[in-house]
Amino acid sequence: MTDNNKDLNEMLKIKREKLAELKQEGRDPHEIVNFKDRTPAGKIKDNFEEYDGKSARIAGRIIAKRGHGNMSFMDIQDESGKIQIVNRKNVIGDEFKQVKKYDIGDIVGIEGNVFKTNQGEISIETQTPQLLTKSLQMLPEKWHGLKDPDLRYRQRYLDLIVNPEVKEVFYLRSQIISEIRKFLDGRGFMEVETPILNTIAGGATARPFITHHNTLDIDMYLRIANELYLKRLIVGGFDKVYEMGRMFRNEGMDATHNPEYTAMELYQAYADYEDMMEITEHMIETVATNVLGKTTIEYDGQQIELKAPWARIPMIDAIKNETGIDFNEIASYEDAVAIAKEKGVEVKETRGEIISEFFEEFVEETLIQPTFVIDYPVEISPLAKRKNDDKSLTYRFEAFINGKEVANAFSELNDAADQRERFEAQVAKREKGDDEAQMMDYDFVNALEVGLPPTGGLGIGIDRVIMLLTGQHSIRDVLLFPTMKPIGLEKAENRDSSKETYETYDKLTTEEIDLSKVKVEPLFEDMVDFDTFSKSDFRVVKVKNCEEVPKSKKLLKFTLDDGSEKERVILSGIKEYYSAESLIGKTLLAICNLPPRKMMGIDSEGMIISAICEYDGEEKLNLIMLDDNIPAGSKLY
Repeated sequence: MTDNNKDLNEMLKIKREKLAELKQEGRDPHEIVNFKDRTPAGKIKDNFEEYDGKSARIAGRIIAKRGHGNMSFMDIQDESGKIQIVNRKNVIGDEFKQVKKYDIGDIVGIEGNVFKTNQGEISIETQTPQLLTKSLQMLPEKWHGLKDPDLRYRQRYLDLIVNPEVKEVFYLRSQIISEIRKFLDGRGFMEVETPILNTIAGGATARPFITHHNTLDIDMYLRIANELYLKRLIVGGFDKVYEMGRMFRNEGMDATHNPEYTAMELYQAYADYEDMMEITEHMIETVATNVLGKTTIEYDGQQIELKAPWARIPMIDAIKNETGIDFNEIASYEDAVAIAKEKGVEVKETRGEIISEFFEEFVEETLIQPTFVIDYPVEISPLAKRKNDDKSLTYRFEAFINGKEVANAFSELNDAADQRERFEAQVAKREKGDDEAQMMDYDFVNALEVGLPPTGGLGIGIDRVIMLLTGQHSIRDVLLFPTMKPIGLEKAENRDSSKETYETYDKLTTEEIDLSKVKVEPLFEDMVDFDTFSKSDFRVVKVKNCEEVPKSKKLLKFTLDDGSEKERVILSGIKEYYSAESLIGKTLLAICNLPPRKMMGIDSEGMIISAICEYDGEEKLNLIMLDDNIPAGSKLY
């Protein structure tokens, strides 16, 4: 054990001893049940003239303390901000001894007079102190704070204490969600609730989470969408309904995907996807205006204008604009396969799916300004109505901002026979091993047979909208408690109950290595002269973002700070060993002067350095991770 660990353990021990002493003295802070009539610190500071010289009650957490002799100072932080507390022995008498024992992290209640120090700092002079909760842990040291993203997400309570500016994102999140509800309520939509636990995972193309109902002895699914239930309500006679809540998809995790996320779906009878476009663009414009006071935002260095109307373009036209390939002239599946092979695009089972692959490969990331991409192939739109003038396409759009999808909408399919056929096509895909394909929902088909009026439907990814409006680049920064892989005791205690959850757990965790099972390759005998070696530019890099490369089973895409003003992108085939989200914020080592190499259509500008050995008969890979205090761009010699 290091001396630092010994010091830390000793400090934690002292805290616990202080609590034991308080209990012995009859001062157990945990017996206090309230501290009423408090005034927020921010209110006192913003209205000093009103409170100057008057008594006020404040409660919060001690985040700093200092002092000498018969006088001490504390900074108290509550939800509204922090304020200085001044403790004088000649004012509080014997209680001064108790106040001196307070620790950083303790929660206290203070009653005292508001004043301004000679240095001009608004403060409260303690008249009556009260310890409300004894903190038994250490807060992160204030100068270095809590910067490790992984720890910030795992222990969000510490993040909110040490990095109070993080709260602003979640205040904005609350306001954004409230404004969306106001917008829809003002247009006559009724908010409803539909089941989260489903017997059929329907309404979207995604892999569900599966659980088991013991009494009924059946498998059930956490909902991947609420679409089919909401459309049943339109059949039942409600004309405008919406629901905002959690959806669950058992898929990959990266900067824009979390297994559970917030989505909003709405349905309007006697409307179509044109109406859904109008709702989408005006909703986002209105929310931005009411929450941010503007419709222009800056994101990734781009000025993005959210004001309606947004651009509209058919998917096939968008592909032609970027590639010169016109799928209006490529009518057969065989010709679509040929052009896909020529352009290095994954070959799918249908022409429509190949069109979608071209769009994802060449178009999506170019859509920076808000854009409605319309007229999607029917093969990838099993719940949308076919176009009257081209039955291979549907009345569907997706809205893109900054290269990311934020909304999906249809003129809803209300032909029961057509819907049954599309469900059957999806079932055939499932039987071939596609666990994201949709299931047959006979009751929904029956609802359509009862009669669904012409209906427009819209789904919006609320978290992605919030990311845009708050300037965040990871979905984890707009979720208070994002999904994290268990570590340490949490991992060990849960292992037996959910073994499969941990089989792909990152190799860099608490796993113990039996060095007798390690086999390393022989050292190279060929010598490299120093002049040649010195031409390799090894640099320290910070991982700004890391995400899975779509359609690749091996590649992770790193966006790196290499010490220059330009972001560096490097692709690395380590997906088998590391999850993308676990690497965000890490400090790594890379060669930065290799020529760019195309990988999955992306220029990879260098190489991430890792260590490889054979362990117990299997190849083991570990990224070289460095001390976070080493600056980005530092050169290795």
